[in-house]
Amino acid sequence: MLLGVGRPARNLEEFGANMGSLAQASAPQPYHAIDPRPSDVYITSWAKSGTTLTQQIFHQLRMAHATGGIDMDFTDISGVVPWEDTASMIDFDMTAEQRATPRGFKSHREYERLPAGSRYVVTLRDPHETYVSMHRFFDGWHIEKGAFSLEDFMPLWMGGGPGGCDYFTHLLSWYARAGEDDTLLATYRWVVKNKPAMIRAMGQLIGIEPTDEVVEMVMAATTREFMHDHKDRFDDALVCAVMEERLGIPASSDSTKVQAKGSDATVLPASVTEAIDAMWAERVTPVTGHADFASLAAEIDARFD
Repeated sequence: MLLGVGRPARNLEEFGANMGSLAQASAPQPYHAIDPRPSDVYITSWAKSGTTLTQQIFHQLRMAHATGGIDMDFTDISGVVPWEDTASMIDFDMTAEQRATPRGFKSHREYERLPAGSRYVVTLRDPHETYVSMHRFFDGWHIEKGAFSLEDFMPLWMGGGPGGCDYFTHLLSWYARAGEDDTLLATYRWVVKNKPAMIRAMGQLIGIEPTDEVVEMVMAATTREFMHDHKDRFDDALVCAVMEERLGIPASSDSTKVQAKGSDATVLPASVTEAIDAMWAERVTPVTGHADFASLAAEIDARFD
């Protein structure tokens, strides 16, 4: 028997019914939770802000260092860098040993809701771009293609994905930790443009000193072209299977996180842009002194100079 409305949502109420039914049917077990270790690494960018890219950098870095080669022998990147917030849904054993050390976990959480004393990798992205990217991601998977306009999508964007928080809570939490030894904070665009530096910075954070050969291997495995060619490894396949079985949402839906081209914030309607800008002015500017993301990003990027 299918749960929820038995198909992709056509409105906000149906989306809530699907997600609520899925959560209620997913009974948590002890092995669904992480037993934290000081060496653990949390890849914890906000939704649509570079999480998948940094998962891939992290996994290929530790595998190339340990084995001398990259590892694409997985169904879903979140099967090798697992996501606790979906563990109950997909019945995933978060306590299982991983393919190489250190252990890594995906998250969209703010610092305050993650285990203290570990290490954290966070990429920040312009909120307008995350809005467009998340709409592209949900449209034709969680929600029926074309059912939600960009104007209608605000409540889903504010949700931040499973286990997450709103964009501004996440940004302010990690901005406060810029410069901490246990935290690697970068902007998504900086990472894309300065990947060798990011690979080495991540290596320093997690206790790996990559050779030039390892850096080259990781770079090759994290280009947009390579990841798009292997997009079936970055499409939430584990979650898709459960959603097909329980909600009737086809696993063949377009759930890939890797698009051939990046998201263009200029497509946003003025009403959405103005709403995001108003929230930034109310919540971010008084704390950081930055009037917009470009200003904040310049500060974060300058730390790598």
